[in-house]
This record gives sequence, C-alpha cells and structure tokens, in this order.
Amino acid sequence: MKFKAAYKVTRSYAIIVLGLFLYALAWTAFIIPHQITGGGVSGIGALVYYATGFPVGYTFFLVNIILILLAIKILGASFGFKTVIAVIVASVLLSVMQPLINIPIVEDKFLSAIIGGILSGLGLGIIFTQGGSTGGTDIIAMIVNKYRNISPGKVIMLCDVFIIGSSFLVLTDLVPVKRIETIVYGYVSIAITGYVIDAVLSGSRQSVQMFIFSKKFDLIAQEITEKVNRGVTVIDGVGWYTKESQKVVITLVRKHEVSDIYKIINEIDQDAFVSVANVMGVYGHGFEAIRS
Repeated sequence: MKFKAAYKVTRSYAIIVLGLFLYALAWTAFIIPHQITGGGVSGIGALVYYATGFPVGYTFFLVNIILILLAIKILGASFGFKTVIAVIVASVLLSVMQPLINIPIVEDKFLSAIIGGILSGLGLGIIFTQGGSTGGTDIIAMIVNKYRNISPGKVIMLCDVFIIGSSFLVLTDLVPVKRIETIVYGYVSIAITGYVIDAVLSGSRQSVQMFIFSKKFDLIAQEITEKVNRGVTVIDGVGWYTKESQKVVITLVRKHEVSDIYKIINEIDQDAFVSVANVMGVYGHGFEAIRS
C-alpha cells in the first residue's frame, strides 16, 4: 500500500512537470521570440524582458514568491504545496530554456501565437488535472474574491487584458501599428489557451457509468474497489429470457479508468456482459462537489 501511495504521488508530480515543460516551451519557443505578450505572471515577465532584457524565469519566480507570501498571510498557511513546487520548477524551466532558443521556431507571428496558445493551454490543463497551479493571477483572484464579491474568472481576465495591453507602452522599438497587431496576437493566444484548458479539463473529468453482468461479480467488484479505488454497488436482477436471478455490478468511473476496468473483467470473466454509458455529471466523494 505504501508503494502504491508513493507511486501515485510520484506519478502526479511527474505529470505536473510534463505540463510545466509544455507551458515553458510555449513561452520560450513561440511567444517570447515574436515579442508577443500573454497573460499571467509569465506575461509580466515577458514585458520586463522586452523592456530590460531581464530573464523571464527570474521575474516569474520573484513575482510569484511575493504573491505566494501574500496568499499565505491573507488566505492562510494551508496554501497549496503543489503550487509552490510548480512555481519553482516553472521558473527553472523558463530560465534554462529561454537562452537555448534564440530564434523563433515558427516564422509566422500569427501561427506562432496559435501554437503557443495551444501548448500553453495543454500544459496548464495537465497541471490543473493533478491539482497543481502556476500561481500568478490565480492568487490575485483568490485574494480579491475574499474581500469583494467578484468572480475569480473575471479578475483573471481583467489582469490578462491589462498585462497584454501594457505591451503597447513597452514595445517601443515597434511602430504603433505593429504594437497593436502584437497586442491582438496576445489576445488570440490567451483565448486559445483558455479554450484548450477547458477541453483538457472536461476530458479528464468526463465520467461513465458501467453495468457489469457476471457470475463472478464478487471478484470483479472486489478488484475494482482495490485496484481502481472506485465505489461499487451490487444489485439483484433477473434475466427475463432464462428467468434466472443474477447480480449486477454498477460503478461510476472517470473515462480514462475504463481501460483498467476492462482489464479486470477480462482477467476474471471473459463471458461477462458489460454496458458502458457516458453521464452528464457525477457529484460526490471522488468526483465533483455539489455547489449551490
């Protein structure tokens, strides 16, 4: 059990690091080389870099440390440990990768904004699925929400709009028309990032309902409980053709866990009958919380 717990934690952090790598790649390979400004603390770091040449990773780390200290003081010491780890790893990745990529990978500025937005959204989505966060404007939103009845999403959006719009004052080496064009590319990039984050999160949270008809229902139910760590309900049924009593195993799992259930069923009873259906939502322990 200790090994399984350690493996689960290690796997979660490994996935977060993968997401952070994609996020850092989006900025260092596609967004920064074209002087595009995105949202969040990375956007602030990009503005500082365009104005002074100070590395993005350093600014990202310093601003986030200030915000995390504020969050601990205002929101409490229980502030997410994974967020602190993610900020440190992201800062290191940005600092290491930025000097390695001196020229744009994609020459077209608009296409680079699109690819950067996709990779950034994919990386952040992966991080969020593991309960992690890159801090930044998320922290500002939580602090504001504590004192004012303003939705976090609106605060984050306003911060991003302000950060990207500020690039007009920073990119003085470009003519005004080019500056406005760059701002538009920044807004396109964050719009795509938001869309991809939603797509990744909705995919990871999608759940299915499984009905399993098998004479070895007890073994299947036990394996699902122990190996997949999902709840199981066993109900009585009657096969109307045979008029025989039969047990039916019902379980609700995430879509990515279905393959694990199939493997269990195949190992125990290859003659089992299985019905799988997508569900609109699952609320309760192990799934989404019921919100008013």
